Amino acid sequence: MGGQGMETRAREVRVIDISDFEHRKAEIAEALWAASVEIGFFQVSGHGIAPDDISAAFHRAEQFFDLPRETKARWPLARNSGWEHKAQIRPSTRTPDQKESYQVTRPRMEGLWPGEEELPGFKQATLNFERQCWQVGMKLLSCFAYKLGFDAEFFTRAHNPDLPGYQSTLRMLHYFATDPALKHEVGLWRAGAHTDFDCLTLLFQRAGQGGLQVLPGKDAASEQWTPVDPVEGVITCNIGDMLTRWSDDQLPSNFHRVRNPLPHEYQGARYSLAFFCQANEDALIEGPDKKYPPITGAEYLRQRISANFSNKY
Repeated sequence: MGGQGMETRAREVRVIDISDFEHRKAEIAEALWAASVEIGFFQVSGHGIAPDDISAAFHRAEQFFDLPRETKARWPLARNSGWEHKAQIRPSTRTPDQKESYQVTRPRMEGLWPGEEELPGFKQATLNFERQCWQVGMKLLSCFAYKLGFDAEFFTRAHNPDLPGYQSTLRMLHYFATDPALKHEVGLWRAGAHTDFDCLTLLFQRAGQGGLQVLPGKDAASEQWTPVDPVEGVITCNIGDMLTRWSDDQLPSNFHRVRNPLPHEYQGARYSLAFFCQANEDALIEGPDKKYPPITGAEYLRQRISANFSNKY
């Protein structure tokens, strides 16, 4: 999965309108399920997060990453919270992703927040945005609960932010601008091919800062990657490994990556915001047909993160 492959637009990454959710839930659930089974990726509009709130969240991310490196180093990544720099090494490439990130997992943030002297208002505004993402994530997961035969609040209980075992994470990402000396190099990745560990990922992208590509596992041999273009105000979503297991493999968690810009493309920095719906530590992950042995959310994430970071869990 570490090769260049080819690009194709033959696959459709559907945009699904989730407005008027309570009245249209059954219809939305069918659309989400169909898109997820076919490609594992979809985009949602009508989600209720205001464009100004998304823009402000991107601005906060830029402010954070503009801090001096020695300042950011005071909040180092531990247990999926804090700042890391080129710490994520994908098994597909065996080289560090060309990025830095700052991760917010509510119960694990002691000592990891910038203070008012560094970034005034940063903590509360970030928590408010994280809560908005959680609300959208729970709406979408309630549709998958409906299709899997679970009750409507099944995944909401499993991702309860009021409990100390809450593990869902908001991640700010800064992919570095291309070094002019490496503009024509191949084999460099902003994020190497991978699947996500979680139940569901919500991703905010900025127009003009592309590079995200998806390759369904069933098509892996083709090495044909489909671009997922940034669209302002639309959230790109994908199924994660945790939900694949929870669905007894009905919902595929598919490969995706962020390639470096091509020589004729924008070479500057790329920013994105990701929210990972990750089941609470004590949540029991077991599918409706019990295809796999039950495992807790804590143990599942520990296994996956340890394999992808430099002993940062």
